Amino acid sequence: MVHAKYISHPLHFKRPAGTSRGILLQKPCWYIKLTNQEDVSGIGEVSLIPGLSVEDPLEMEIRLDHLCKLINLGEMDPGQKLPDLPGIQFALETALQDLRGGGNRILYPSGFTDGEAGIPINGLIWMGDRASMTRQISRKIDQGFRVLKMKVGALDPEVELGVLARIRSRFGPGELEIRLDANGAWSPQDAPVRMCRLAKFGIHSIEQPIAPGQVEEMAALCEDPVIPVALDEELLGIHDPESRKALMASIRPSFVVLKPGLLGGFSVAAHWIELAAKVDAGWWITSALESSIGLNAIAQWAFQLHIVMPQGLGTGMLYSNNIPSPLQLEVDMLWHRPERSWKLPSTLKD
Repeated sequence: MVHAKYISHPLHFKRPAGTSRGILLQKPCWYIKLTNQEDVSGIGEVSLIPGLSVEDPLEMEIRLDHLCKLINLGEMDPGQKLPDLPGIQFALETALQDLRGGGNRILYPSGFTDGEAGIPINGLIWMGDRASMTRQISRKIDQGFRVLKMKVGALDPEVELGVLARIRSRFGPGELEIRLDANGAWSPQDAPVRMCRLAKFGIHSIEQPIAPGQVEEMAALCEDPVIPVALDEELLGIHDPESRKALMASIRPSFVVLKPGLLGGFSVAAHWIELAAKVDAGWWITSALESSIGLNAIAQWAFQLHIVMPQGLGTGMLYSNNIPSPLQLEVDMLWHRPERSWKLPSTLKD
């Protein structure tokens, strides 16, 4: 039997982060701590992005309080499936994996956790005005990134096209890979036009060009795409395995982008990888703006999948109050440095 508690730890962005859904200044964050009778603890992070996650952020603490009480009374197995609460399910899954490993945040031992190998990642470019985005891009390129992911869909199209033109004037497709993420910003009517205009810049892929739930329209965009389409938000909230299978067979995307924290954990993400293979779709793993706790778990899991493509795992430097950890960005690689220790806040040590 284990004892469960939850801890609130809102994350504060160092600078405003712009997406097609608005400007982010703060991200809700909770940790679940599971402690066994030997006083060993495992920690998991509840991943939640308001407006994107299926859970209601206003009800999250109520849910967490209730579930922790059930676990402590012995009335709920912490490994129980919670399809309607994927963020909590992810936290419980990773906390249990941490607990099984001895509570030292080594969930999946590998060359990554030993510090022998890193994970290639893309550089993320947030929405902003032309000058802001140009500065971000220059900084990432100067740091050594050769794959950039750029948010699109909220600015004047001419601004976005101008930014891309500026990039391509310096770096061709063979030198710099560009991925785009529209976060479902375009209508089914506008998306083909937007994609045609963007395609001339040698774009690797575009995530979620239209809002989820428009299966026929998305399938049409994927049938003969001018830019390969990656599904992201489209995958969230689909709990039934047969429904997932039907979705992939209907849309047949070029890629799927997997956020374990929002999908409900690694078992759900692994199922999407299986389904992607059946329609010859590629995939990559990305965090959902988690702190070091969640990012650490996702990176360790991703590494043991023998990844080749750059992943979306470089968000740990976004926050002013992130938890210091062995994770370290070096150029365009994420490393786990065993010599660097975790510095957990007192709320997680109690």
